[in-house]
Amino acid sequence: MNEIVSREEWLEARRALLAKEKEATHMRDRLNAERLGLPWVKVDKDYVFDTPAGKKSLSELFDGRSQLMIYHFMLGPEWQAGCVGCSFLADHLDGSLPHLNHHDVTLVAVSRAPLEKIEAYRKRMAWKFPWVSSFANNFNFDYHVSFTKDDLAGKSIFYNFEAIDAAEGNDELPGLSAFYKNEAGNVFHTYSSYARGGEELIGTLMILDFAPKGRNEDSTMNFVRRHDEYDAPRDAAGHH
Repeated sequence: MNEIVSREEWLEARRALLAKEKEATHMRDRLNAERLGLPWVKVDKDYVFDTPAGKKSLSELFDGRSQLMIYHFMLGPEWQAGCVGCSFLADHLDGSLPHLNHHDVTLVAVSRAPLEKIEAYRKRMAWKFPWVSSFANNFNFDYHVSFTKDDLAGKSIFYNFEAIDAAEGNDELPGLSAFYKNEAGNVFHTYSSYARGGEELIGTLMILDFAPKGRNEDSTMNFVRRHDEYDAPRDAAGHH
């Protein structure tokens, strides 16, 4: 139980915290500016994805816009359902689509599962955002979100820009990558973020951060289930 104080004492404490919140906001603004200033890498490799509209190249995924955001959704070829955490994040994407699309940004999810498995899970979750399969290419491996059995049998894997213990890895891990296409049609990789880097996409967590009990979790997002599993017994939630 938190300390109970007078309104005047509460205002004093709140104003002190507000100064730190403003400092954090200004720091975020500076980080965003540095992110925009990062150098870019030209993408010379040809990637072809399976989509509901047929095969499309990475360039075609831009859908007529100059910016492409790809969410690396954890759904492997052998998986029977998408990652719980990725599904939690994905619940927040559909509402952003009209705003992003009208601001020159296309958002697409990519998974290594075959398209039919993606489509079945998307139907179950009732999502509308574009979601394509990289089953037939090396996109997931090149952007360090998928790992082979041999990778995981070794001492380390490369994830979040560093070598981590392979025992802490998985065949699929989450990430977010950004790409730009210029008027000549050249595609550039501009940014990627992994692990908790995409957390700000999850509006529910941002709301919980303001709630009296905060995220109220024992470990990162351990309270989360797929949105159609909250009324099911805990053991049936199918956490991966």
